[in-house]
Amino acid sequence: MTLETDRTAEEHLVIAPSILYFGTPVALLTTENDDATVNLSPMSSAWALGQVVVLGLLRTGQTAHNLFARPEVVINLPAPHQWQAVERLARLTGRDPVPLEKQELYRYENAKFEAAGLRPEPSDMVRPPRVAECPLQLEARAERVRTDATGRFLIVETHVLRVHAAPSIVVPGTDHVDPAAWSPLIFNFRHYHGLGSELGHSFRSETADPAARRR
Repeated sequence: MTLETDRTAEEHLVIAPSILYFGTPVALLTTENDDATVNLSPMSSAWALGQVVVLGLLRTGQTAHNLFARPEVVINLPAPHQWQAVERLARLTGRDPVPLEKQELYRYENAKFEAAGLRPEPSDMVRPPRVAECPLQLEARAERVRTDATGRFLIVETHVLRVHAAPSIVVPGTDHVDPAAWSPLIFNFRHYHGLGSELGHSFRSETADPAARRR
């Protein structure tokens, strides 16, 4: 691949940012608590490899606790306009007592769906519910859970069992998500963004032809 030379390129600075969320999708994870209630948790460290979605989680959180005990999870992907619902969850934790490292900024809340103004709906293949308002919902099972290199986080490899998509973001008559209709909520250095206009497409795209979206 040839990269066009940027005539306006500047000399780079050496920096030490506190976090490295360089534009990653936000997800809302639903897992089952010990008492069969539901935990709903926002996160922004997820990436997909085929039918596997890898999650990065704080080791001391309730989601991590739940996945160690019960591996079922739903990975719900909100749209950009839903960022305020995500932010309403940001200061909440389902862990009681609140972990020491969270005590200054977070508070315990069990009824997270209500706190976020969201609605649960039953899943087909796992026990945790889906988030009804999210356009994409991935029912999954954690197949491998391990600590990261620092010991602070968990790396969770989940196998996606079923995908639910809002009809408005699916190419009619196909199993393809329409990239012209779907925009994930992006967490960019702790700020919420949506996607801008399309710049181009991969040579492997199956939805590049606008006419194909109508077939």
